[in-house]
Amino acid sequence: MADREKKGLVARWLEGKERSEDYARSTLPTSRWALFWDILKGRFGKLVLINLLMVVTFLPLVAVIVWRALVMGTQEIIGPYGSGLGVGYPVLPNVVGVAQMSVFQMDLLFFALFLPAGAIAALGISGGGYIIRNLIWTEGIFVANDFVRGIRRNYWNVFEAVVFFTVVLFLARTMGNLADWLVAVGSPSAGWLIASKVIGYVFVAFALLISFWMISLGISYKQGPWALFRNSVVMTVGTFPQTIIFTALATWPFFLTIFGGTLLMVIGMLILLFFGISYALLVWLDYSQWAFDRFVNPNMGIASGRGLYNKDKAKSAPAQPQPMEESAAMREYRRQIVSHGKSKLVSRPIKPIDDDLEVYQLPDSFSREDLQKLRESKEAIEEDTKAFEEEHKDDERYVEYNRQFEEMQRALETEDAGKKKKKSPRPPKMLNKR
Repeated sequence: MADREKKGLVARWLEGKERSEDYARSTLPTSRWALFWDILKGRFGKLVLINLLMVVTFLPLVAVIVWRALVMGTQEIIGPYGSGLGVGYPVLPNVVGVAQMSVFQMDLLFFALFLPAGAIAALGISGGGYIIRNLIWTEGIFVANDFVRGIRRNYWNVFEAVVFFTVVLFLARTMGNLADWLVAVGSPSAGWLIASKVIGYVFVAFALLISFWMISLGISYKQGPWALFRNSVVMTVGTFPQTIIFTALATWPFFLTIFGGTLLMVIGMLILLFFGISYALLVWLDYSQWAFDRFVNPNMGIASGRGLYNKDKAKSAPAQPQPMEESAAMREYRRQIVSHGKSKLVSRPIKPIDDDLEVYQLPDSFSREDLQKLRESKEAIEEDTKAFEEEHKDDERYVEYNRQFEEMQRALETEDAGKKKKKSPRPPKMLNKR
């Protein structure tokens, strides 16, 4: 290859790096970090639009949270907690534990309402998560159509994750409120009650990690309810340190809104309104794809690094992909090629019609001598064609075609023989990719 022409500084300024031969490949993301920033910068408008669609489905959940906050605030003002001081009416002789019991009773309602509100929010998570997964896989998207398609394909898996988390949250909150009431009324073993409350919130945190994995696995693979939960527990335990880190990176806008002060709460709400939910799904699903490429896809025979540019593979790409890496449609296409046999137009040389050899044309009235001339002209053309074929049969294009066809035929025969000798083991349920 000739050396690349060296250009001056002014010429490079005028042309820009977009004209460089290596520009397109050098700017493609080669890691999950690079892919995250590439989507964040290049598809920010799409992420905002996806976030707004998901916010609509989160409105019932937000309404329940706001309703609970208003009721709790009102109850603190008008509740009979200042009896005997001229604040509460009617006068109660003993107000010990009344506040804790009131919270316990109200939370039974509000945390139970989280289940139907979460079921509606699951619509947005399933649709938005499907679009963001396609962005990570660098596939073309149509926001409205893909949002509806994602709901149809992924809703029940996402709904299972939401139900699991809300049930654990309801039980933990109920047991925590009950422990607060028992401690307030002077029940013995207060230390054990407080410990049970702490353990409940630890279970909530663990359930949050499992729910995140249920969402990413449910969007990426086809699997049943029990397999989805089991595989999510396995991924949570197997990648526990990384899962904690990336869960924190994904959910900080939510915690900023819940636990921040007035100013931070407003900032967090604005982030969640325009970008926060899409950001959380982008961070988590991007990390999940890294984990799948490392721990899941190689064991399933699925090509890893989807959505990334592999420099090493591009430099040393095999001329013929391995059967493991080929899709079912490609294998069926190759099988059809083998079943039809070698192409007679490609597998051997065919002499072009570029000389003066012609078939003798019989006149209207012909004799035996004319028939002899016709036979001789045909024999001359046939001998010339055979000579041309013998002369060019070792040309590279014919040798290469025949070699590839024979390799393809042997590979399919070996595959068929292997299927007959040994039945392939049944793959785990999570191996069926969407």
